[in-house]
Amino acid sequence: MPVRAFLFDFDGLLVDTETASRGGWELLYREHGHELPPEKWALMIGTIDGWDIWGDLEGLAGSPLDREALNARRSAHELSLLELEGLRPGIVEYLDAATRLGLRRAIVSSSSRAWIDRHLARLERTAGWDAIVTADHDAERAKPRPTLYLEALERLGVSAAEAIAFEDSPNGVRAAIAAGIFTVGVPNAITRDLGLGEADLVVDSLADLPPEVLLARLD
Repeated sequence: MPVRAFLFDFDGLLVDTETASRGGWELLYREHGHELPPEKWALMIGTIDGWDIWGDLEGLAGSPLDREALNARRSAHELSLLELEGLRPGIVEYLDAATRLGLRRAIVSSSSRAWIDRHLARLERTAGWDAIVTADHDAERAKPRPTLYLEALERLGVSAAEAIAFEDSPNGVRAAIAAGIFTVGVPNAITRDLGLGEADLVVDSLADLPPEVLLARLD
């Protein structure tokens, strides 16, 4: 069955937001004299409510914190770092190939639609998406559940066998695999040591795997 759709995760896959996101929390932890534990942070990548990070920080501080003020500073630091981030290597080639070959393309993310729209606008990449499916703060829809991917398939009008998913995190890989979709794992600097071995194929960068080569391999 020919491939008819590319399904992309957003955070860490299309754009390396993961480094900036961790950087924002590292700022808060260090301000309180502690280091953000990487093994706990890994539980948050690609999902919602994977770990109670505020509870952990307040436990270390020994008292309740002004979450609103701290979150505003964390967010500002994160966004300042993100202003430097463009599309990850190889992504443009895959988007262009989808247009050239008439493939449908979607974003499937545990993040919010507002977050994704903001960065797509910054990168001038708002056009051309056949579907953008997000969890929008609903933990019951978020990865590693297959809900978002199943919804994307339905909205695109394709079967799981006609799609390829691209993911950078274990939670994302598990969601796509649970939906029955061939999954390519593409780690980033934050997820490289987490292991994406459950994916059908893992590559260091999509720049190392031209889209025509991947499609020929699946054919």
